[in-house]
Parts: sequence; structure tokens; C-alpha cells
Amino acid sequence: MSREFSHVRRVVIKVGTNLLSTDDGINLAFMETIVQQMHALIENGYQPLLVSSGAIGMGAKELGYRKRVRTIVKRQAFASIGQPLLMHNYRQMFSAYGHVVAQLLLTRYILDNRKSFLNLKNSVEQLLDLGVIPIFNENDSVSTDEIGTAFGDNDTLSALIASKIDADLLIILTDIDGLYNGNPKTDPEAVLIHEVDQVDDTVRSWASGAGSLFSTGGMRTKLTAAQIASKAGCGSIIAKGTEPQVLERILSGEVMGTYIQPAERMAQRDRWILQSSAEGRIIIDQGAVSALRAHKSLLPSGIIRVEGVFERGTVVMINDVAKAVPSFNSSEIEALIGMHSSDIREKIGTHRRDVIARPEDIVFIG
Repeated sequence: MSREFSHVRRVVIKVGTNLLSTDDGINLAFMETIVQQMHALIENGYQPLLVSSGAIGMGAKELGYRKRVRTIVKRQAFASIGQPLLMHNYRQMFSAYGHVVAQLLLTRYILDNRKSFLNLKNSVEQLLDLGVIPIFNENDSVSTDEIGTAFGDNDTLSALIASKIDADLLIILTDIDGLYNGNPKTDPEAVLIHEVDQVDDTVRSWASGAGSLFSTGGMRTKLTAAQIASKAGCGSIIAKGTEPQVLERILSGEVMGTYIQPAERMAQRDRWILQSSAEGRIIIDQGAVSALRAHKSLLPSGIIRVEGVFERGTVVMINDVAKAVPSFNSSEIEALIGMHSSDIREKIGTHRRDVIARPEDIVFIG
């Protein structure tokens, strides 16, 4: 089996908590190997971007905390302690090779909001043009699931970054060899899967188990990340990060870990719509669903009700089948329910569109 990566130039590398943490704190030796390998990639013409976990675990160990970090406030506190430690070490190590690094702490809102997402994309492109290495992490100090700003894990974050900046390859480094068709710790007949065409129910059934003491991810989150990257035409490799020169060997085509193949690349805006968190929901009748599937606009006559409060230009669900960016806010849509398109401008204003959402603003899920 061979892998051909001669087209690859832009690479997102995700390093997991297990690889960066030890019982004594930061795994400086492993960090140094990753930095050295990324330097070698740059020397060979690649553009590596790093998504680095470890801030929460490093903060906890700085305080001598050895239990699983469960509460939101503790995770936020430990992240605020650990993130400067993480970046300090990366800065020192990369500067020894003559490289400058930039820290980018993200929340879900930054990627969900179209304007801030485009600003981020432009900033990353500028950093890469300047030869700077972007280092990403979730802004755990302010992100929470309760307020909808958390990614949940850095596997998902790395895939979204790979998708947003049109990366050619996503490499997820972890502490196991890749995806097995069983639990290799308990099943002696479990086999390492070297290649996956598509992440389906069978493939997902092979993945189980949560993350480590300080991490949140497991193999399921890595497969979900690979699915996200796949829609951007970006392949993913899940591999053991402690293998010698793992990055260079992967890019040379050596069969390491599990390779999840890319699908046909979706348009950038379609990906943004599909991957953004929905701010609300518009419930429509089956006739309207059929019209949308026929690439028609969403009209007020087919709307049954509106759930949630949202502004125009944000992403919402259409039933459970699609996501859309409506041209009206939730209050305006409620006022238009059941009306004809010709009534919109009389009701809302002459400067407004005569449809709730155009076909190019609607993306079906799956």
C-alpha cells in the first residue's frame, strides 16, 4: 500500500494532551521533537500549522493537581495558567531554529460568525506569507458548552482549521498507532486499519473510549474531525506521535497510522454554513422541503414556525435536514409566516429580499 502526497503543501498538525503531558508537567523532550520535525517540513517547502492541546493539563500539574479536571471553572482556571507555559516553551524552541510563532486562541463564535471567520482566515494567510508558524488552541479560559462557544475538543478544532484555511492534509498525533477494528488492549485479534474511504457507522463502531486524565477527545472525536476535513477535500491521518520522525515519514508516503481519504471538496461558503453552530430553527412543511431539494428558495408560505431568537445572516437549522443563512431575523420571519413572497416588502420594507433564503444560502446535511 502506498500513499501519494506530492500535492501536499499546507499541513495542519494536531498534538494531543497525552503526548504533551507527563506526571511531572510538560513533556519538553516530545515538544522539542515536534518542533524539530516542523522545522524540517518548512525547510522542505511545507506550510505547517500547529494545533496544540495541553494547556489544562499543564496548568493542573503546575498546581500539583492530579485528579481528572471535571468542572468548567477548574478547566478555565487551569487553562489560563497552562497556556502561557505552553507558548513560552514553543516560542523558545522554535526561535532556536529561527522561526517566529503566533498564538491564536479560538472560540466557536469566531468561526461561526462570518465576519470574524473571514478576518481570522485573512490573518492566518498573512502570518503564513510572513513565514510565521500559527499555533492554535481553544480559548478554554472563556469557552463553555453552556454558552455555545466551545468546540468540545481540539480534534474538532484542528479539522475546522484545516477546512477553513484549505489545508491539504490533517495529521492528528496521538498515543496509539491509529484506528483498530477492536480494542487492541483487550482484543488480541484487533487489526490496525490503514485506510478508510469513508467514515460510516461501521467505522465509527470500532472507536470507543474517552480521552485521558486531562484531555476530552478519543478515537470517535478523531473520526468526526476526519469527516469535517474530508468535506474540504483534505485527507486525514491518525498516527502515533512518538514514532521517530513521524511527520516526515508520513509526508514521504510511508504507511503509518490510519489514513481517512478526502471527499470531493465542497465550496468554502457551503462548508462554513454546514460547520457553523445553528442559532435557531425554522420549521417548514414537506412541500417546502421538496422545493428546497429542487434548488428553490425558502418562501414564507411554507414556514410553520420559528424556534429560537436569531439575527439575519446567522446560521439556522431548517427542520433537521438542512442549514441556512436567512435574510431576515427570527421576529421578521415570524411576522411573515404563511404569506406570499409579494407581501414581504410591503410588510418588512422595500429594500428587503422577497425570499427568506436563496438556494445558495441553503446546505443540506448529508
